[in-house]
This record gives sequence, C-alpha cells and structure tokens, in this order.
Amino acid sequence: MANQGQITQRGLEGLTVAAREATNASPVGKGLPPVHLWNPPFCGDLDMRIARDGTWFYMGTPIGRPALVRLFSTILKRENGKHFLVTPVEKVGIRVDDAPFVAVEMRKERDERGPLLRFRTNVDDWVDCDGDHRLRFEIGAAGGLTPYLHVRADLWAKVTRALYYDLVDIGEERMIDGREMFGIQSAGEFFPMADAVEVRAAL
Repeated sequence: MANQGQITQRGLEGLTVAAREATNASPVGKGLPPVHLWNPPFCGDLDMRIARDGTWFYMGTPIGRPALVRLFSTILKRENGKHFLVTPVEKVGIRVDDAPFVAVEMRKERDERGPLLRFRTNVDDWVDCDGDHRLRFEIGAAGGLTPYLHVRADLWAKVTRALYYDLVDIGEERMIDGREMFGIQSAGEFFPMADAVEVRAAL
C-alpha cells in the first residue's frame, strides 16, 4: 500500500507508539486527545476490527490487554460512516461491526435535573445520559429494539441486552406531539423508545 506511515508499517507496535505520542501531546488536564482537530493524510487500512460485543481484534486475534484497547479508543474517530485511528500525522481505517463501544454498566442517580442515568463503557468511560449524550433506539434485524448511547463526537455505545431490560423496567409514558410514547427520562430529557400502546400490547 503506498504512502503508509509509521502505524501501518510497524503494525500493532507502531500503533501503540503513535497512540501514546498522540495522548502525550494532549494538553495536560484536558482529557482525551483532540482528534477532532486533526486532519492528517490517510495511510491505508489496518487489519483491526471491533466486534459487536466490543472486542478489539488485530489480524484476527483478540487484543487481550484492556489498557491497550483503552489507549487505542482515545484516538478513535468517525468520518462519513467509517472509523479511523488518528494521530496528528497519520490516519488509518479500521472495521467496526456495529458501534465502537458497549455500555456495560448503568447507575441510577439524581442531580438538580432529577433522575440521572450514568453508563460505563467497556473502556471504562463514564457517560451521563443527557441532552449532549442521548439514547436512541433502533429496530434490530431480528426485531426488537437495540439502545445506543452517544459517547462523543460521532461515536456511540451499544447498550447491552441486560441493561436494555433495566431501561424497560424504569421507562415511563409521555405524550409527545400528540402521541403516547414509552421512553426513558434522564437529566431532564426524555428519550422516546417506542409507541406506548405497542409496548403495553407486548407486555
């Protein structure tokens, strides 16, 4: 592949070095690297895949080190429906089967806005479900609903089936634009899940 950079030439080792350098370049105390500000040249696709259950694979082998997965997740970016790992100097494409993250834990808390749901992802990020980090519900290929939580930029976390049932248990009905909807309240926002009549009929 032409014009390949450090990441693609050196594989996983090169990616690890590049990710650490990018993270170290982030302003102290500012959290995640500012990948949204980086627009480096595309250096090809890497044989890396994020499976539906959140497992990261490199050349068909699971990456078994959680700290390494966490590191790579900090330089993840999505553009025009495709996912990339990005540093200030290069960008490589990776495959994502569904969503790049999985929401694996949920806490029910309260703040000045009322009930607040907080989710932990498989890379140990905690995300408050609010107006900036919304829940959406999609109909699956086999029927049923799959919830997704907005994590950052154009990156989402699929909510596990177990947590989906927890959401159903705490759901409530509200009138939205003249239609009764069943949904979830968090941080003063209401996230419609489905038509309330259909939900009652299914129970």
